[in-house]
Amino acid sequence: MEIRRPADQEIHTIISLSPQAVYDGTLGSARPTTEKSEQLIRSLLIKGSYYLVAVDKGNIIGWILVGTSTDLFTNSKHGFIYELFVIKAFRGKGVGKQLMTTAIAQLREERHTEVRLSAFLGNDAIKLYEKMGFTIRTVSMSLPL
Repeated sequence: MEIRRPADQEIHTIISLSPQAVYDGTLGSARPTTEKSEQLIRSLLIKGSYYLVAVDKGNIIGWILVGTSTDLFTNSKHGFIYELFVIKAFRGKGVGKQLMTTAIAQLREERHTEVRLSAFLGNDAIKLYEKMGFTIRTVSMSLPL
C-alpha cells in the first residue's frame, strides 16, 4: 500500500465516492448529491486543504482530507481532518490508521500544534481516533422537533 497525494483523475474518483463516505460517516443521516459533495470539497481545496490517498495495486482503497481550520473563539489556527474514508473491503486492516498517521505527520511538518476532527457519535472510527490520542474537546447536541 502506498499513501500519497492523488492525481487529478483520482480526485474525481474520490468526489464521485464522497456521498457514500458522508453517508457512512454520518451513520446514514446524510447523503449529499455528488454535486453538493463536489461543491463542499472544491471549496476546501481552494482554501488549501488536500487529500492523501491510500492506493493498493493501482486502486484507491481510502483517503483522508486534511487542512487548516480557525477556532471561532480564539482565532487560532489548527490542523483539521475533514474526512477519513476506507473502502469497506479494506476496513479493519490498518488503512485508516496509516492514513491518520501520515496526515498527522504532514500537519506537524506544516507546524500545526494541534489537530482536530469531528465525528458522529457511534461512528466506529472514534475508536481509532481515541487509540491515536484524540480526546473529546467539545460536544455537539441536537433536539429533534
